[in-house]
Amino acid sequence: MFGGRSSEHAVSCLGAGNVLAALDRDRYEVVPVGIARDGRWILAPDDPGQLAIAGGELPSVEAMSAPGTEIAARLDPATRGLVVTAPGDPPRSLGEVDVVLPLLHGAYGEDGTLQGLLEMAGARYAGAGVFASAAGMDKEYMKLLFAARGLPVGRYVVVRDRDWRPPGPDSATAVTPERKRVLDDIAELGWPVFVKPARGGSSIGTTRVPDPAGLEEAIEVAREHDPKVLVEAAVPGIEIECAVLEGMAGGPPEASVPAQVLVGGDSEFYDFQAKYLEADTAMAIPPPIPADAIAEVRRLACAAFDALSCEGLARVDFFYTPDGKIVLNEINTMPGMTSASAFPMMWEATGLPLPELMDRIIQTALGKRPGLR
Repeated sequence: MFGGRSSEHAVSCLGAGNVLAALDRDRYEVVPVGIARDGRWILAPDDPGQLAIAGGELPSVEAMSAPGTEIAARLDPATRGLVVTAPGDPPRSLGEVDVVLPLLHGAYGEDGTLQGLLEMAGARYAGAGVFASAAGMDKEYMKLLFAARGLPVGRYVVVRDRDWRPPGPDSATAVTPERKRVLDDIAELGWPVFVKPARGGSSIGTTRVPDPAGLEEAIEVAREHDPKVLVEAAVPGIEIECAVLEGMAGGPPEASVPAQVLVGGDSEFYDFQAKYLEADTAMAIPPPIPADAIAEVRRLACAAFDALSCEGLARVDFFYTPDGKIVLNEINTMPGMTSASAFPMMWEATGLPLPELMDRIIQTALGKRPGLR
């Protein structure tokens, strides 16, 4: 499953194309299901080429849709099926689905909503369960759980809708006591800060704010994607990422060789442009940090995975400061799978290329019980 209703629709499509090309067709019968931005489910062509950037245009499910391809999921644990519906034609079943690979990012795909639907339908699926998906999506509660486990997180302020935009005819311009408190709390973080949607990804809606003058505008940009906003203190140093897989046969989680993000182009930070559209963005695998720091990054990545009760796979992001400190930034419970994404790159560098990586993820999912985990 790919696409989805969130602002990360195109990223999901790009990842699906990369995965479709890597799946072993001697082992798996693949049913590509795209979710359009308006929420329709579509039986998509099994063609990775349609899920690539073409002529500077990002792919979409809408561009692949055709009459008579809409899908309906049966919420019947006994059948675990998909049905194709078309106006004027009787519904036709695609047969029982053994496992769902939800390559979806952001709201309505990575946040526990789809996971809950799949559990209601009695379907096995790859990746984190309902709780871990929801906690991993909401950066406030993610950081609260990390801190409760004693993991090193940076300083931040949560901007809630009720504090920023209270009801009333003058709410657009009113500086209420609540709003002033939020602004004062943010000022104590120091400058610059990073302003981002609390439940977003791929750096969409994220702004680096160097001084107070641009703060309110940046919050409004983030609020276009989520009424709850996170403002984070900047952490000096380099960005480090680490990929995690659920352990085999009930064993502990396993971490890949980490990577340093080398931001390309003119981007000030690792934003959407740098992640997916800049040819000179790269990964240094392993990162240029001491061996004991690499070992600690891998340990902390597994600890973060366990703190949220993650399953299947995740990517964990850190900062490594000039004085050798490691700061945990966030976890991504369904990391990007594009050809430019760090997750498959790190596992390939660890000795697990994409076809074998996908096989392990699918086999892990097949070992789950259907329904409530």
